[in-house]
Amino acid sequence: MIHAHDHGHSHAGSHTVSEDPGWSLLRLSAWNRVGLAGVVVALLWAATLAVIA
Repeated sequence: MIHAHDHGHSHAGSHTVSEDPGWSLLRLSAWNRVGLAGVVVALLWAATLAVIA
C-alpha cells in the first residue's frame, strides 16, 4: 500500500534555517570562547591605549 498523503511535512522552502548556518559562537568549545574573549579584550585595550596616547 502506497501512502499518497502529505502529513504536512513539506521540506522544500518551509525551513527558515538553512542547511549550513555558518559560523556560530555556540559551536565553539568553552576554551575556544575564553580564548576569543581574551583576544577581544586585548584588542579593546589596544584601541583604548591608542586613543589615550
